[in-house]
Amino acid sequence: MATSDANKLKVLTEHLTPGAPLTSNDLGKLGISADLATHYVKAGWLTRLTRGVYAKPGDELSVRPSLFALQRTHADLYVGGKTALDWYGYRQYIAHRPILHLYSWSTIPRLPSWFTKRFTVAYHRKRLFHETPKHLLFVGPFENRIHEPNVAEPERAALEVLSEVGVRQLLQEARELLESTYTFRANVLQELLQNCTSVKTVRLCLQLGKELSLPWAEKLDESILPKGSSKAWVSNGPEGMLVLK
Repeated sequence: MATSDANKLKVLTEHLTPGAPLTSNDLGKLGISADLATHYVKAGWLTRLTRGVYAKPGDELSVRPSLFALQRTHADLYVGGKTALDWYGYRQYIAHRPILHLYSWSTIPRLPSWFTKRFTVAYHRKRLFHETPKHLLFVGPFENRIHEPNVAEPERAALEVLSEVGVRQLLQEARELLESTYTFRANVLQELLQNCTSVKTVRLCLQLGKELSLPWAEKLDESILPKGSSKAWVSNGPEGMLVLK
């Protein structure tokens, strides 16, 4: 092996982080061409997951670095809903094989098989707020760390859960999740609710906040929130009739 290639292999092994995939762009930054990557795959120094995505041989991928790699090609994809709440410590119980709730503004035809074969995913295309795909409200790297996937902040994630009540989300579970949200930031909720496109979600958040005597509920300025008309919002779901005044 030429000295330059040996040096590149040394650099590669130093950048093979356990549990994290590498993309062609990552390899390019290390000076490794597509042809050299193919050579490394044949030699057993890399495993090819799919076109342009590689991993350390025999490695078990971890969800967060895998998401970080995936989001580089799907910029508006992020972790939201119950998964985001769980990551931030708002949970009812720890599932044996948790469902990864992923959200996006645009439609992704199909998540890559290298990802879906390893993780159980529920994909949501949702436009719950007045925003743009390049400027999502309160979505950013997990705990503001570098090389972490984009995640909805807890207040946004809670509203995403509430938006599914009566459709794919049981009200009782949503209520139990909200019981632990004493530390939610009222100013963040205020901004999100003001920009919310779902009257049901706004009303349900206000109603549960009051019923559970949560500190943030009494700090919200309801007069400027999009609550719709004076009529009650009524829906029939798996738990019976839901009435939001």
